[in-house]
Amino acid sequence: MNIREINRSIQPLKDQLLQHSLYEKVRTIDDLHCFLENHVYAVWDFMSLLKALQQKLTCTTTPWLPIGNPEIRYLINEIVVAEETDLALDGRRMSHYEMYLDAMIQCGANVLPVQQFLTAIQKTQNIFVSINHADVHPNVRAFLDFTFRIIEEGKPHQIAAAFTFGREDLIPNMFTEILKRFQQNFPETDLSNLIYYFERHIALDGDEHGPMAMQMITELCEDDTSKWNEVLEVSQQALEKRIGLWNAIEAQLIQKAELV
Repeated sequence: MNIREINRSIQPLKDQLLQHSLYEKVRTIDDLHCFLENHVYAVWDFMSLLKALQQKLTCTTTPWLPIGNPEIRYLINEIVVAEETDLALDGRRMSHYEMYLDAMIQCGANVLPVQQFLTAIQKTQNIFVSINHADVHPNVRAFLDFTFRIIEEGKPHQIAAAFTFGREDLIPNMFTEILKRFQQNFPETDLSNLIYYFERHIALDGDEHGPMAMQMITELCEDDTSKWNEVLEVSQQALEKRIGLWNAIEAQLIQKAELV
């Protein structure tokens, strides 16, 4: 098995996400807020997958040792630099999660729940307890639980699979077009930071991080059939959890529309 075969096997699930009916239901600024307030958890847990890979595949302790494959170390560290300290629209350095929060605040979305969730993690020191008690849709809890089960299991190729195949290239370019249309139709709401975030993140994933992550999986699996099979299984599960997240947001939008 190889990357090409993995991509071919998971393409139907990716198509479900890229063609999901959720997008056509994001019609108002309130709808957009609902999307952002759920999707922010996926933005945050992406950072956790990345840091798990950095801990597994590079040396993050002292004394320093030349751990692992230098090519993989380079790939991980390059992605960490961009994801953790990228340039925001105003030129400041910040992580993509912090960029997303800034964009949410700018357009009036509620960031308090996700901030309270991160505070709870620091208090409990147990990610699974915090997920279980989070005031979010069950599908969001399932999404987060899956991520941290993979991290806890600790197999680098599985973490890399969740990181690579369940991520932001699953948001189509049409979503940024929706945002630009919103900016025209609702000029009183500033979406400039949000549009920048999506354009920046999707460009990085497509042009740089995506190919890097694919190379990382190839390096990690080499000719080990069992590892390739596990990559396929985790990739499918990650996509299914993302579909569940999209379904949850869509259900909330439908419920809101029915109450109006």
